[in-house]
Amino acid sequence: MPIRRFGGHKSLASLSPKLSYSYTKMNISKSGYRVFSANSSTASTELAKRITERLGVELGKSVVFQEANRETKVDVKESVRGQDIFIIQTIPRDVNTAIMELLIMAYALKTSCAKNIIGVIPYFPYSKQCKMRKRGSIVCKLLASMLAKAGLTHIITMDLHQKEVQGFFTFPVDNLRASPFLIQYIQEEIPDYRNAVIVAKSPSSAKRAQSYAERLRLGLAVLHGEAHHSESDMADGRQSPPLSRTTTGHTGLELPIMMAKEKPPISVVGDVGGRIAIIIDDIIDDVEDFVAAAEILKERGAYKIYIMATHGLLSAEAPRLIEESAIDEVVVTNTVPHEIQKLQCPKIKTVDVSMILAEAIRRIHNGESMAYLFRNIAVDD
Repeated sequence: MPIRRFGGHKSLASLSPKLSYSYTKMNISKSGYRVFSANSSTASTELAKRITERLGVELGKSVVFQEANRETKVDVKESVRGQDIFIIQTIPRDVNTAIMELLIMAYALKTSCAKNIIGVIPYFPYSKQCKMRKRGSIVCKLLASMLAKAGLTHIITMDLHQKEVQGFFTFPVDNLRASPFLIQYIQEEIPDYRNAVIVAKSPSSAKRAQSYAERLRLGLAVLHGEAHHSESDMADGRQSPPLSRTTTGHTGLELPIMMAKEKPPISVVGDVGGRIAIIIDDIIDDVEDFVAAAEILKERGAYKIYIMATHGLLSAEAPRLIEESAIDEVVVTNTVPHEIQKLQCPKIKTVDVSMILAEAIRRIHNGESMAYLFRNIAVDD
């Protein structure tokens, strides 16, 4: 009896037209991608809409809302099996709710058999809490572990507060830069920017400011004195345990007494007289320090003062304080929604960064190199 051989068939799909259609459809779905927004508030989905418009795709169908008891509920309304899924999550004032929305959305997609789950988090929350302070905790590391456990396989973010935060993750992190967009704004929107000087608000931000100054071919000035209490070395664990305490055990070990650090009054290192002062930073939240810096720069002869920052959190009374201060303009990107603050203070301007986020999504899905997005980008940006 002759043995039947099936090697002559061109493919499994050629056995029937119906099977061929199903087979083709399955291949298309496996190679596709979807973009979802995990925000429950309408204002926070604006960036996601801009990104999907640039990509030429529709925003994924899902429902994210809060129950009466404030529990977060996520319902994905379409199949994501075998696809690359991008979750765009902007962080509004209610940070913890936004984190839970992202975690629950990622886990829902993971259990729906998504191939890859990539979080697009332009402003990464808790990024300032990346150092041990006394008996506290490194919350940023905890959040990185939670995201991995929820199912994320990749993260796209922008201007992390400390670049070393990338080491907290067990999966790839693409830390994009907003500096090309902010530099373009300076060149196109600030009249006579050639007469400007780039200002670092503190010595810790001098490298970032220097990078801007070198690319704009401008001078550099640094403010020194009265450092941030939240970033002070006095809170990083060096005073724990206390230097003097009553002990009942061995007292033979005597450590040298450390003198407490004392900051001098705020001063300006560099010439700002008759210049436009452009203060560079990554985050602008509580603006008291920026207002104080602007007053010092005015006293030193600067005739216009701009503040450029990637993430405009602008918490509490920030819009009112900016409006009443010597600051002429605050320029931030749309990584964080701040439309209400703009209505309260016309000095606040926005730079759109959806272009680079959309391009990052396209390149990751197509398996293309991300190097193009980092061209001419300094390490210190």
